[in-house]
Amino acid sequence: MNPGPAVGRTIELRHLRAFLAVADEGNVTRAAARLHLTQPAVSRTLAALEKHLGVRLVDRSTHHLALTPEGTAFRDKAAAAVAAFDEALDPDRLRHWPLRIGHAWSAFGPYTTPLLRAWQENHPETPLELLRIDDRTAGLTRGEVDAALLRGPVATPGLVTEVLFTEDRVAAVTADGPLAARTSLRLADLTDGPVVLNTVSGITTLDLWPPHDRPAATLTVANTDDWLTAIAAGRGSGVSAASTAAMHPHTGVAYRPLDDAPAVPVLLARRDAPGHPALPELAALAREIVGGTRI
Repeated sequence: MNPGPAVGRTIELRHLRAFLAVADEGNVTRAAARLHLTQPAVSRTLAALEKHLGVRLVDRSTHHLALTPEGTAFRDKAAAAVAAFDEALDPDRLRHWPLRIGHAWSAFGPYTTPLLRAWQENHPETPLELLRIDDRTAGLTRGEVDAALLRGPVATPGLVTEVLFTEDRVAAVTADGPLAARTSLRLADLTDGPVVLNTVSGITTLDLWPPHDRPAATLTVANTDDWLTAIAAGRGSGVSAASTAAMHPHTGVAYRPLDDAPAVPVLLARRDAPGHPALPELAALAREIVGGTRI
């Protein structure tokens, strides 16, 4: 039975920092060293946080600590709270509050440079920071950015998204392999060999293929750089959005159109909460550029 949150107990920022350190390190001893605290102090702090919330955040049944489902859900909230606190006390941000846009690999595609130039021209008082962060929401749910340019459907709770444009999909194949000799490909052409999947920030899953004609094998990686390296080395092929070809050229990788793959929506996402005051201007400028008036 869940006892519910403890009443009358004060939770401070140090509790969140201790939990995040344990979550990152997977070990109380390493978390304590990172925080410059003793191991018992970290354990007590974590236990106090769990008692306050009325849930177990960390599974202690193994040597390598793992987050419970409740701990996984709480991690992003804790990270966002710590990031907001640190940002509020950053003296540089009091003078110049930058607008941070996250992306996982291809930013705003062909509109990236026009967006950056137009923003600098129209809003010189607000620096625009474009940050590549390798997770599905490009740091948005963790509070690392104010908005994010994302691809594919996003079902993460607490986000508001707007489709700005769509991109065709392309196949990424080994440059000196047989598939590179083709002018275009179909999804079935990729099923004989392994398909490289970026399971952290990518949008391609086996659901892209019909159940009866899925790839024979897969190779999983954690970011775009490793994805490109694996394909260049002949370890498999991949599928991505068309802007990847322009934003991430590689001598060992050939990009070819995929004739039967559905298009990919490109989204501007923000948290469903008060945020940076310049977010409405960002959304308006992005729409204007996509509309062709600012290219």
